[in-house]
Amino acid sequence: MITSDTDIAVAAARAGADVVRGLYGRRLARIDKGAGDFATEADVAAEKAILDVIRAARPGDTVLGEEGGRRGAADAARQWLVDPLCGTLNYAVGNMLVAVNVALRDGAAAMTAAVADPFGGEVFHTDGTHAWVRDGAVDAPLVPSPDTRLVDVNLDPPFPSAPGFRGVDLLAHPGFGARFRPRVVSTTLALAWVAAGRRAAYVTDGGDLSGSVHFAAGIALCRAAGCVVTGVDGVAPEEGGRGLVAAADAETHELLMSMIGPRRDCQ
Repeated sequence: MITSDTDIAVAAARAGADVVRGLYGRRLARIDKGAGDFATEADVAAEKAILDVIRAARPGDTVLGEEGGRRGAADAARQWLVDPLCGTLNYAVGNMLVAVNVALRDGAAAMTAAVADPFGGEVFHTDGTHAWVRDGAVDAPLVPSPDTRLVDVNLDPPFPSAPGFRGVDLLAHPGFGARFRPRVVSTTLALAWVAAGRRAAYVTDGGDLSGSVHFAAGIALCRAAGCVVTGVDGVAPEEGGRGLVAAADAETHELLMSMIGPRRDCQ
């Protein structure tokens, strides 16, 4: 029986992942969202499967879904943030690098979250204090490490902090190539990999991402695992920081911040 919020997050993420995996490779209708963005039938079906789990266990909670919007009161203390298929473009062209993100914000309490890898079979999850990866029925603690030297940089436009930060500028910095190796996964599954020690860091431009359905679960995982997480301007996301720098340790974070440099407002 599902009893804890963590169990619910894991079950919901797994339910969404089952749908994503089951529909993979089919010709799916696309739903235009404007500005070149779109969803597929898999996004919508996965979100429904996730909502079914949450509604059955916590019928009074509010849910903010990437595809269906908000269901429940906007000022509710308990709010689930759901991104049913992070990496839709990857998925639509037959690339398996995608994630299913489920997070719970419960007032001022630490965030409960789960990130499922539909094709790898793993579910990364946190109760807000500790973080684990579940493979099958076995949980192992997440242990961040900079040893891989691999840094994922999100290069999807727009770049709202430009010219103070641009992903291409970071990649071209001579110190970056001397210390790190860039990767571009184009899904927040990379945040889970930072928490698990498979990436040294993840960097993206953007606005306030603390309440984003795309990033909330990954931020929660990284923090619970002991990573250093700020915006690209060094400010914590929930305090108005822009974008995201999630690093395995303080040294890696400090080095990346020195390469990004201080933010300069657009002229």
